[in-house]
Amino acid sequence: MNETLSLLYSHHSDRSFTDKPVSEEDLRSILEAARRAPTSKNSQHVSMVVVRDAGRRARIAEAAGGQKWIATAPVFIAVILDFYKTGIGVEVAGEKQDIQETVEGLLAGVTDVGIALAAMIDAARSLGLGIVPLGGIRRNPQAMIDVLEIPHLAFPLVGLSIGYVDKPATLKPRLPMETFRHDERYHTEGIREAIVEYDATMLEYWKSIDRPDGKTWSLNTAESYKESGSRPVKAAINKQGITFER
Repeated sequence: MNETLSLLYSHHSDRSFTDKPVSEEDLRSILEAARRAPTSKNSQHVSMVVVRDAGRRARIAEAAGGQKWIATAPVFIAVILDFYKTGIGVEVAGEKQDIQETVEGLLAGVTDVGIALAAMIDAARSLGLGIVPLGGIRRNPQAMIDVLEIPHLAFPLVGLSIGYVDKPATLKPRLPMETFRHDERYHTEGIREAIVEYDATMLEYWKSIDRPDGKTWSLNTAESYKESGSRPVKAAINKQGITFER
């Protein structure tokens, strides 16, 4: 196995960080990896807000539902879907932007944010740093918009905490490959049975790391998806002018 595959296969999210600062050189390398990542039609509709200030990180942690690792990791990066920047570019060309009104624009933007996030994750881990991606910043998106002073037509989709690891996390089991890879067509057969088996695997995993509160994958997903549906994301993103009306 080569070095890149070894890094990718060993992915895990760390939530215990030291207070050792991340160097500006390493941070620039991580951001450059994301800046060089592909975007739909070279639109480059992704931007980053880097937060080092402890007070601001504490406010973000509170808005994200009390996720303390946002406050304890020395660097937090908010990944922004940025139609504000592209809007200025369209104005420079003498035209009017309407991509923010379309579902296609939203899907392309979310996809490219995810690609940029993955690039930062891999870059940070290759430099010996720990990471944890954070969708929890959408618990209170308006608070995030206010704290980060996000302009109209831009929206903070996901965050990433970066730092040196204090207590390393363990590698979680994944659903089997047959639930992930489908050859030629989507194969529905066997998925339910694979999930039931995976639930048992997850319970054994939690037991192995002394986490009696650990849940099965199916229960955790059910609770998470119910909770996510109650987040005020649509109202906040619409307020920013990203309406996906057509």
